[in-house]
Amino acid sequence: MVSDAVLSLDATLRSGRGVETRPGTGGRTGAVQRWPTVTIDVFDDPADTREEILAATYHSLRDHGYAGLTIQTIGEKLDRSPSLIYHHYEDKDALVLACLEYLLEYFQDELGQGSVDEPRARLEELLEWWFAMDQEEEWGAFVTTILELRSQAVHDPAYREHFTRSDRLFSESITAVLQAGIDDGAFRECDPEAVAETLQTTVLGTVLRRSSTEGDDWLGGVHDELNNYLRTRVYATENDSVRE
Repeated sequence: MVSDAVLSLDATLRSGRGVETRPGTGGRTGAVQRWPTVTIDVFDDPADTREEILAATYHSLRDHGYAGLTIQTIGEKLDRSPSLIYHHYEDKDALVLACLEYLLEYFQDELGQGSVDEPRARLEELLEWWFAMDQEEEWGAFVTTILELRSQAVHDPAYREHFTRSDRLFSESITAVLQAGIDDGAFRECDPEAVAETLQTTVLGTVLRRSSTEGDDWLGGVHDELNNYLRTRVYATENDSVRE
């Protein structure tokens, strides 16, 4: 889903804190299991030379964009000779793909932790995270960077392969939440994979539109309609229990 977030990128990622929600409260607080979130400026303590290079790559991407990214700009951020970079990576695409791969592994580790105790709360948390009106500037820059890299997948098979796997990971994580809700009676019987793909595709479209157009007056309406979809298609009601 963005997954890439959804999406996303780097060498020494540190987990942030997500929005806490309670089932049926539309984003109000309560103690629940969190989705992994990302603190963007997290390259302050790289563990080794490889992570230093990947950190410099991300910062160069954020400042110059993919088109302006060169081994020279990365070397300037790193404050080391470009020859050091070439010793580890063949070219800038190898660097960028290494960053993306590291992030994907990070999310795999985070998403694989723990059971889904409150499926509805977890699903609502995901939407609150992606549809938040007041995104931090660093988060916006991060998402824009990832979308620019995602556009490379149109023509580059290596990027296409990465984002295909990334999308599959996030879709599977949403599917697991939906299946847990079906199993414990919180959700109606539905096709969890189809619902997960619908949610992920809507989120990706939202991220793309927010990053490439002015204004977000439409955002609240889309969020409301998506919640209406979940209430009518996914969330179980007392009537569903009576019919059973």
